[in-house]
Amino acid sequence: MTKKLVIVESPSKSKTIEKYLGTDYKVVSSLGHIRDLATTGKYGFGIDIENGFIPNYEIIKGKKKLVTSLKKDVKDSNFVYLATDPDREGEAISWHLFDALGLDKKKYKRIVFNEITKDVILSSFDKAREIDDNLVRSQETRRMLDRIIGFRLSKLMQSKTGGKSAGRVQSVALKLIVDREREIEAFIPEDYYEIDAIFNNFEAKLDSYNNMKIEIKTEEEAKDIISKLSDLFKIKSIEKQIKNKKAKAPHITSTLQQEASSKLNFTSKKTMMIAQKLYEGITLKDETVGLITYMRTDSIRLSDEFIKRTYGYIKENYGEKYLGYVKKSKKTENVQDAHEAIRPTSINRTPESIKEYLSNDEYKLYKMIYYRALASLMKDAEVEATTIILDNNNYQFKTTGSVLKFDGYLKVYSEYEDSKDTILPSFEENQELKSNEINYTKHTTKPPARYTESKLIKEMEILGIGRPSTYATTIGILSERGYVKVIEKKFHPTEVGIETTDKLQEYFKDIINVDYTKEMEDDLDKIADGNLIWTNLLNRFYNEFEPKVKEAFSNMEKKQAEVTGEMCPNCKSPLVIKRSRYGEFTACSNYPECKYIKTEKEPQKEIMDCPTCGGKIIEKKTRKGKIFYGCNNYPKCDFATWDKPTGEICPNCSKPLVETKDKIKCSKCEYER
Repeated sequence: MTKKLVIVESPSKSKTIEKYLGTDYKVVSSLGHIRDLATTGKYGFGIDIENGFIPNYEIIKGKKKLVTSLKKDVKDSNFVYLATDPDREGEAISWHLFDALGLDKKKYKRIVFNEITKDVILSSFDKAREIDDNLVRSQETRRMLDRIIGFRLSKLMQSKTGGKSAGRVQSVALKLIVDREREIEAFIPEDYYEIDAIFNNFEAKLDSYNNMKIEIKTEEEAKDIISKLSDLFKIKSIEKQIKNKKAKAPHITSTLQQEASSKLNFTSKKTMMIAQKLYEGITLKDETVGLITYMRTDSIRLSDEFIKRTYGYIKENYGEKYLGYVKKSKKTENVQDAHEAIRPTSINRTPESIKEYLSNDEYKLYKMIYYRALASLMKDAEVEATTIILDNNNYQFKTTGSVLKFDGYLKVYSEYEDSKDTILPSFEENQELKSNEINYTKHTTKPPARYTESKLIKEMEILGIGRPSTYATTIGILSERGYVKVIEKKFHPTEVGIETTDKLQEYFKDIINVDYTKEMEDDLDKIADGNLIWTNLLNRFYNEFEPKVKEAFSNMEKKQAEVTGEMCPNCKSPLVIKRSRYGEFTACSNYPECKYIKTEKEPQKEIMDCPTCGGKIIEKKTRKGKIFYGCNNYPKCDFATWDKPTGEICPNCSKPLVETKDKIKCSKCEYER
């Protein structure tokens, strides 16, 4: 009997879905994209620019046998369902399958689903539709823009600088990191002083003088103020206010990556890999089922069915007083596609009930997703916030605290909250209190913090740079290309990264910037909605971009290789420092006529084995001569720290312990001794 054919992207997904559909269906996988732009034609774009930006697609290398097999499956079937992922990229993959496999318009349909559960999969066939050409055009346009910018700017950087690549979103993300580094370098620290009054069970900080805010810039000022104070304080005012502490919305891609980074110490790449597996299907006791909804989304919407079932779950397990409200998005721009938030596919499938079927990392991520979605539908917590002002010779001291009056959503989510309550004793106005001591402390203003992966993702989301599905890839490229180093979880731009950014800004500041990149995303959304013709966007962009590239090729100053002062033993030409993706090396300046490369290296100071990759942690130096410690397998392994490793391993996370001025601590987690 001829079967109906369903084509999905992932092999693991195909096995799960085939179990749901039964013997009348055959489910196969395309293994993601089957076609991409060729590297033919002008500048190797694979795009006929002169005749209306006509793309030239070719089967991806290594997938010809797969396409042949898919064509045979199509021939043996009487109907084909294209079930690729429910986003623009998935829509484009479906179109490529339709075109490359020569499908009959009357014998195919496109189906989408946000979760891989039996009921949802079966119901998706009732909503089968045609391929959405607007979504396909939007994704095609994005791909062509990235190809044009990437090919032209990468070639430019390779010929003029030590950089290896440049890209539409990648270069803007790098600029954020470089700009932050320059803010730090330009920052001038200032000293200031704080005065604290210490009581038996609380502390109060000097806030004002005669009800005017006060700043203390010198030690002399601090000492002078303390000389005017007695140890007797009078409570001037007590203000108590009940405040609601609101639950956060369920996770979207960016917030999942941010929270997994800060709470679980996962990279964005690791987070998305685990989430993909949870989405595609986990084998439990009696079934294989997707545990979460589609993980590439910027919508906080929850389905009516999930809300109904979760309200029932909350009422049954915690009581009616814990029922909350559905969170609504304040963001209206760039929220693409009819997605849901990232949520569990069943609120009854608690993390604890399926823990034995999950790896430790899968359990941690699923638990975070589950309780974020559950908490989002629970009632706000109520906190009594107390502010007390104490007076001492017309100097006002302030202390604050809070008491949790109703736990609300914190009943299930307190593990992931950062703030803790400070409980104050009971006081009355005009009550007099005697302090144990009054002292001052010196502080120094700090520069803006360097970006962590979590903070960079948050910034990119706020600024509208890129899409949720691209964050992990973009950040990974910056490290792989040697544009940044990750030291103590923070991004430090390398000399090559700074040089590349500066050169791009010299000629492309109107294009490689936050506003232009955001406008491009807005225009891609308009194409997806059918409100902008895709060729108009490409024409407008190319006519502005290409003249700038030609000018840069002609006029951009080429960086001269750094001469070492040594001569080549083969041809007597000067030896120069060159760069590759694996770091700097010394070679003959007469390349390619002379291919001499100096192999002698200074002996490296090995500290210990690298617990991340098995290499060696060695002593290194920055370009300015500052010592740090990193893995000798960089850039494949990016472990690095300013503090010297002790040679010991952390008992909590198995990362190296490092030595600071006053303690031994872990280079990754909070462990210290």
